[in-house]
Amino acid sequence: MTTVVPTSEEDPALSVVRFTAEASWADAGPEVVESQMKRLCIEAQECIVVGRWLDLASLMLTSADVIFSKVSEKDLECIFTVICNLVTKPESLDESLEMAKLIATKITQQPNEKPALRLKIMFNLYNLLENPYSRFFVYMKALDLAVNGKVTEHIIPSFRKMDDLLKEWNTGIQDQRKLFLTISNILKESKSSAKDSFKFLTKYLVTFSGEDAYTVGEAKEEAVRAIIEFVKAPDMFQCDLLDMPAVAQLEKDAKYALVYQLLKIFLTQRLDAYLDFDAANSTLLKSYGLVHEDCIAKMRLMSLVDLASAESGQISYALIKDTLRINDDEVEMWVVKAITAKLIDCKMDQMNEIVIVSRCTERVFGQRQWQSLRSKLATWRGNIANVISTIQANKITEDGTQAM
Repeated sequence: MTTVVPTSEEDPALSVVRFTAEASWADAGPEVVESQMKRLCIEAQECIVVGRWLDLASLMLTSADVIFSKVSEKDLECIFTVICNLVTKPESLDESLEMAKLIATKITQQPNEKPALRLKIMFNLYNLLENPYSRFFVYMKALDLAVNGKVTEHIIPSFRKMDDLLKEWNTGIQDQRKLFLTISNILKESKSSAKDSFKFLTKYLVTFSGEDAYTVGEAKEEAVRAIIEFVKAPDMFQCDLLDMPAVAQLEKDAKYALVYQLLKIFLTQRLDAYLDFDAANSTLLKSYGLVHEDCIAKMRLMSLVDLASAESGQISYALIKDTLRINDDEVEMWVVKAITAKLIDCKMDQMNEIVIVSRCTERVFGQRQWQSLRSKLATWRGNIANVISTIQANKITEDGTQAM
């Protein structure tokens, strides 16, 4: 069987129709092949003449779908390049959208058959579209295809450009929710980045801000998941979950109030509070797959951060020992761990057994933290103004001395 090679003597669409008809009916004998090729080419020609592009796409897709498993990937790519290019023909963007929906739906119907090729075709279709919503629709279908066809590694790189893509698509809240949750689930299943999965899950939860209680209730399960993922993550020590309505609703929820309490402990309290919680709710923690030893290790670092934030820049070894419930010879080890995790910048005065903190990470960044930042900026501004005044005064003095 020959490969499709469109020439200037025939419309590329007719070449594809002829090729796919021949491949579809090859087993029926030469006479049937010739008859079907003639019938389909006549239909296609009529569609081209009167500009019935949606009908032409439907005609071509029917035959192309039949031969998907019969011809080479090179031929399939050529066939679908011609079919996808039809979306550029209509003057109406709405008609292009309908064509895009038709093509995308057909391509994604059999996700387990040559999924990587199907995904490549989808991206080709995406790049041919002008309407932002049409592009968003095709992208969402491509996400589903990647998941069902188990080829998510081909679409994950596009997540890095998501902020720019969202500006281009200008989608509504409902579409954003579906997008963020789908991406978060893909990243979670691929185990490529727990932080990125958590980031998109957080974006999903943020979309419920300002919604009524009934709508916010839809996010309850995902809010619980976000809390558990944050607590489990050994390298995440800061988040804004407490301020989100989707998460705050759990505080008074009969089923999930304890989960919210756990989050509050990790973000606002110290190790002793966690140990009391575990003593009363160890079964609950185990049911969510939380490992007690891992939680203690994370809470020790969180507690150390809290000490750094609350102790005016200096923390005694004794206070660290008591707060983290560790031995004397473990204090410096935990300080080093906090430094390695970039939670604090500090120096250890071994002679006086104190830690001198120059910077620490805030577990939450709320009103109190904004006020603190404002105060620091005002102080810095005042200091800079004093330095400038001193320099100007010295310059005047020097100029006067030189004049004499």
